[in-house]
Order: sequence, then C-alpha cells, then structure tokens
Amino acid sequence: MNRSYIYLVLLSCVLLLLAVPVLADTVGKTGNIKGTVKTNDGQPASFVTIALPEINRGTITAEDGSFTISGIKPGTYTLRCSAVGLEARETPVTVEIDKTTRIDFTLNESAAQLSEVVVTGDRSINRKPVTAGKININPIDLPQSIAIVGSEVIASQQASKLSDVIKNVNGVSMGTTRGTTSETFFARGYNLGANNIMKNGARANSAVIPEASTLEKVEVLKGSAALLYGNVSSGAVINMVTKQPKFEYGGEVSMRVGSYSLYKPTADFYGPLTKNLAFRVIGTAETAESYRNSVESKRFYVNPSLLYKLGAKTEILVQGDYLMHDFTPDFGIGTLGGKTISKDISRSAFFNTPWAYNEVEQTTTSATINHTFNDAWKLNAVGSYQAFDRDYFSTERIQALENGDWYRKLTRSKIGEDYYTGQVNLNGDFKTGTIRHQLLVGVDAEQYMNTSHTFKIALDKSGVYDTINILNPAKYTPRTDEPATTLLTRTEAPTYRVGFYAQNLVSLSEKLKVLAGLRWSVQKVPVADVYDFTTDVKAPAANTKTKYDRAFSPRVGLVYQPVAYISLFTSYSNNFAPNTGKDISGENLAPSIIDQYEAGIKTDLFQDKVSANVTLYRIKNNNLAQMAQFLADGSANSDATIKELTGETTSDGVEVDLNGTLENGFSFWGGYSYNFMRYTKTSGKNGSYIEGERLVSNPAHTANGSVFYTFQNTALKGLKLGISGFYTGKRNAGWNKNYVVDKDTGARTINDRLFSVSGFTTFDVSAGYTYKKLSLLGKLSNITNELNYYVHENYSVNPIPPRQFVTTVAYKF
Repeated sequence: MNRSYIYLVLLSCVLLLLAVPVLADTVGKTGNIKGTVKTNDGQPASFVTIALPEINRGTITAEDGSFTISGIKPGTYTLRCSAVGLEARETPVTVEIDKTTRIDFTLNESAAQLSEVVVTGDRSINRKPVTAGKININPIDLPQSIAIVGSEVIASQQASKLSDVIKNVNGVSMGTTRGTTSETFFARGYNLGANNIMKNGARANSAVIPEASTLEKVEVLKGSAALLYGNVSSGAVINMVTKQPKFEYGGEVSMRVGSYSLYKPTADFYGPLTKNLAFRVIGTAETAESYRNSVESKRFYVNPSLLYKLGAKTEILVQGDYLMHDFTPDFGIGTLGGKTISKDISRSAFFNTPWAYNEVEQTTTSATINHTFNDAWKLNAVGSYQAFDRDYFSTERIQALENGDWYRKLTRSKIGEDYYTGQVNLNGDFKTGTIRHQLLVGVDAEQYMNTSHTFKIALDKSGVYDTINILNPAKYTPRTDEPATTLLTRTEAPTYRVGFYAQNLVSLSEKLKVLAGLRWSVQKVPVADVYDFTTDVKAPAANTKTKYDRAFSPRVGLVYQPVAYISLFTSYSNNFAPNTGKDISGENLAPSIIDQYEAGIKTDLFQDKVSANVTLYRIKNNNLAQMAQFLADGSANSDATIKELTGETTSDGVEVDLNGTLENGFSFWGGYSYNFMRYTKTSGKNGSYIEGERLVSNPAHTANGSVFYTFQNTALKGLKLGISGFYTGKRNAGWNKNYVVDKDTGARTINDRLFSVSGFTTFDVSAGYTYKKLSLLGKLSNITNELNYYVHENYSVNPIPPRQFVTTVAYKF
C-alpha cells in the first residue's frame, strides 16, 4: 500500500470517528433502556434474554448481568426477562425521547441454580459479545463474521484437543500435524501460526497441542483482526477462554476412558474464600496409547485462578496454568517418490525409532483488571507471561524412494520461548446528540524471546542414521540405539512489538451503523545473539541489521439493520504481515500487505434462539513469502529460513453458519464454506509460481453439522442423543509448481512437486444420560472407519484416527 493511500484511509477514519455529529439532524428521536439482572444471592445473571416482544427488539445480558437496548421509539412497552428453564418475568416500561430508562431484575434462583438451567450456547451467537473483540458489542452489530464454540459443545462432543473444537467452525480446518507435535489450522487460505492463537486475549504459543476439555469457550474472529492484534494473518484469530471462579461452591469430577488405553480423570472445584474473593482450580491428567504402533502420550494440566472484587466497580482476575506433555513424535507413513501416498501401508505402521521423544512444558500466568468508571466508561488491563520449553530428538522427513527405501536422518533440538504481553483498553458508550458511540481505544505491547540450541549428532559423514524400507520392513534390520549428542551453540532471538489502536461503532440511527478504526503497529527484530555453549562466548554478529516493520492498519465497515433481527454488513480492512527469515542474499524480507473486503448478512429468529449468517470475502496479499526454491548460485534450497516473495495471491470465499438452541432440548450447529486461494500475479522469472493454481493445504470445501436432543418432560427425561458430521474437501499437498529456467538454453520448464489428497467425511454418534448430579456420556467417532490423511508438505503424512469409542462419567456437586 503506498503512502498517499494510507493517508487517505487515515483521513477517512478520522472523519468518521469525529465528524458524525453533523448527521444528527437526519436521525429520528429515540430513547434507551438499560439495566442489570441478578440472582437472589446478588450474583450477575449472564446470557439471560431481555426482549420487547411488541417491536421484536431484544438482547442478552453480558457477563456482568448488564444489558442495553438502544434506539427505541417513545412509548410504553412490556419488557420481558427470560432464561431457558425459568419462568419469564415481565414489567411495563416507558421510553422517552433522549432519555435512558433504568430497569433492574432479580431472579428468584441462585447463581448455582441458574447455571443448571441456562445452557452455554442457549442464545444466538449474534447476541454474545466475544472477549476477543475487546469491547462489549453484540456480533450482529459488527461488520465481521464471528464464531463461538461454548463449553456445552465441548462437553457434549468430549473434545480434548483444540482441533476437536475447531472442526465445529466452518471455514477453519486443520491442515497439517507435522510430526504430531502441534496442530496447524488454515482459514480463508491462510496459515494460522503463533500470532493468531490467543488465550484469554493474550498471544499464546502454538507449538504444543493445548488442553481443550477444560475450556469455557473458544472464540473465532474470522478474517482480519489486525486492528485489534497487530501482525496477524488474515485468516482468523482463535481465542481460548479458560473457566473463571464463581462466588458459590460447586464443581465436578469426571473420568474419561476410551479406545487405545485412554484414561483421563478431571476435577473442577470453585467457590468463595471470602465475600470478595473466589477461587477455581481445574486439573486433568491423561495417559493414552494410539492406533499408531508404539505411539504413547502422557499429559498433565492444572489451571488455578482467583477473582477479587475490589469494591463495586473493580475486579481483579489472576489466572495461571501449567501443561506437561510427553509423547512420541510421529511423522506417519510418508510418501514414495515424493508424490505418492501408498495405500499398501497400514494406518498403524510406525517408522520412527523406539527411543524418539518430544517433551514439552508450558506455563502461563495472567492478571486482568476490569474497572467501571460509570455506565459509559470502562477500563480493562491485561498482563501475561508464558514460558515454553521443548526437548526433542527424532527421525525426520519420511521421503522414501519409489521402492520404499528410506535413509533415516535425525533431528535434535531444544527450544525455549518466553512471551511477555500487556494491553490496556478503554471502552466508552456515549452519545453526541442523538448519535450513539461505542468507542474502543487501546495500546498493547509484547516482548518475545526465542532460545534455540544446535547439536552435533554422533553419526558418520553421510549423516544417515540407517536405512529401512517402509513397504517391506523386513528388508533391512533397523538400528535401535540412541546416538550421543553434543550441544554446540545457543541462539537468542528477541522480537518486540507495540501497537496503538482506536475503533468507534457509530449508530447513526437504530438501523444504520458505521464502524471506523485505525491501528499503528511497530515491530522490531534485533540481530540474534549466538553463543558457544561450552565457553558461553558470543560469536561475532553476521552482516545483518535490526529489522523494523511499521504500518497503519485501517478498518471501515457499514451495518444496515432494516429490522432488529436482520443485519446487512460490508467492510474493508488492511494489515501487514512481517516476514521472518532471509532472502537468498541474506537480507530481511519486506512485509506483505494484505487487503480484505467482506460482506454478509446476519439473522436472528425465534427471539434470538436461532441464527443464520452468510459471509462473502476477498483477500489480496501483494507478495506472499514462501521458502525459496533456489539459492543464489542456482542450486536447490533445503533451508526453510531462506525465503522469497513469490507474488500476489487472491483468496475468494463464502461461509454459511446456522446454529440454535430451542427450549424443548433441541440444539444444532453447522456450516459450509468454500475457499479459492491461488496465485494471481507472479514475476514469471526463474522460480516463480503458476498463476491460477490453488495453494497447498487449503481445501476448497469444508462443512460441519451437529444435532443434539435432550429429552425434557417424558419418561426418558435426561437422555441425550447426538450426531455430528465433518467434511474436509480435496486439497493440494507437497509444494506448488514453479517455473525453472535453464541458464544455458533459456528453456523454461515446470518443477512439479504437487499432488492432491482426496476429501473425506467422518460421522460421530453420541448418547448420554443425566440423573440428578450424575451423568454418563459415550461417543463412537468415525463410525464408517474412513481412511484419509493430514499432509505437511510431502513427508509428514498422518492418517486420521479410525473408529474409536470414548465415554465420560461425571458427578456435579
């Protein structure tokens, strides 16, 4: 994006943010209703429906029990307060011009009783503000697609990994599981790396599979979230929200067992320590074997937290968690000749060494301060720290010859990562004349240190550990000893980020809203320090410079609501993506500039219990960074840190979401997405890619659907039945094709290392029964025993799990 265009967008945002009062004369005279809903023990009642049935207007209460209905024409109405399983309460309310009428409700139930009958996910996702949005705005009022997977879905599907949760979000798919050490997701054609994964709103490490069974919910901001989080890719931002303390005693203990020796006990305890201090402690342990021979896993996770209410307007939440995960790295079955996945190799075949290991520890701490100045202004401040350590020794890259011979090489690594993050957000909800402003102003900063080590492995000059044959394991006798290793160097590579942002949702009327925002981001990447591990002497710096990336990230959107339950929107956003690594000349790569255009419709039906949303988008990346195909001397490159800018890509797509929960115990959620990400402009030079070719790891079609029914008032009361289906379409694997020009003749040929992987569909069925505080739930997954693969490039080819059974027995108290 050129500088004049940046200034033009900046000027437009400023005008929208500051000059909207000029339009006041065009707006009709209306009033507002505000209030809170509490339980009889004084606790806030969240996710309770507040409605004006006469005009089909309404909302749901926020986490603190508050609600606001704005832009109501003067008159007398009936205000209705209701929640699933509770008798509705009604009261008359009179709305006057330019005035806010205050109505508060107190429910007869306690907070504990309310939590039993108000099921997470009981109202449309369009009426639930997400914490990842940093401001309390209903998604139906935002020009962006948003998805929420709540704890009820996580529990009903007995999810353990983040991928178990994310497969319920259409348009976000798991692309690869390189060595099963982590899960990589793709959305709208883009890889969601470490910058796009959050925990409680703070950036989190993605090099370990997080514990998902104890999460409160997972929020997904689809498309660009650069204004809120800086240098994220344009696909989506995933925010994992952990469970918080409560001011009433309770908890749950459970035991999960399943196929392949899965054992997973979990305990959750919460309650008050004093009248102002509450606690929560959640812990789980897991041991499991695998459908993959010789693969084992051990996990331990604990998540303590404290909530302190410092008076009526301030609360402090302190959270922490610790994850230990030891498991066998597994690169699956690999390829033959670089492009063939053999159907003759068993799904359970294992080709790593018997001693291979991957040992991970991750610790996270955070503190959140929420302060309410008055009804109009609120302050939120979050600070967090995360430490990650991985010790790894394994074979790598199963790239066998066509006859099955594979020359096994080894990789030894030890990595440490430290994240320090902080953010301060000021929220305002006020009026200038008759125009409502929902303002967010904030600043965030991060410090990231990556510490890596290099090793010398005791092998001969060839660097080959041994030779095996993946088609005929009896052909060779594999080695079983673990070679000695020697630490050589320690590299410390820091990164610093800071950003300032402002966003304003301007309600020009009850039907027309304008969103405008702007972010200024700076990223600094100093030259890494390399130390000799034996002497701790720092090596002379290479001929590189500190890298600075600076950019504006504007966002403009328009929302039109012809009626309260239909929202039409369109938006534009821009962000930059800093590119790591060096080019073939050893220089830093310029950032990629990304433009996103989005439009859609959001609808709520049956008093906000059912939503149906459709989104269209186009994303253009001016220069995508990829691993360089050739070095400066023309030889093939095998170093993933040496990259090149490969040309413009365009990602077009559509997403359809449908979900709802009805009071008769029937709940459903599902969706469909189509994406076409391809090269649209390349240089045409040596090494350039093929225009029009779909990028690897991105399926064209994905879909998901789940239906659960809980019997309510019959002899079968407490019985729950469910079925889920998930589809991942055909996608490319390997590497995209590129042109190669012969230096002598000038002839241009295509270097073809691309191959396709077929699509697949899996179905899960669930059945459970709840009697008072005791519940039993079972699931049979992949009931058709479908066989397919997750493929990273052309060497980590991991079969999907076969048919499996898992059951959980739980007791609430």
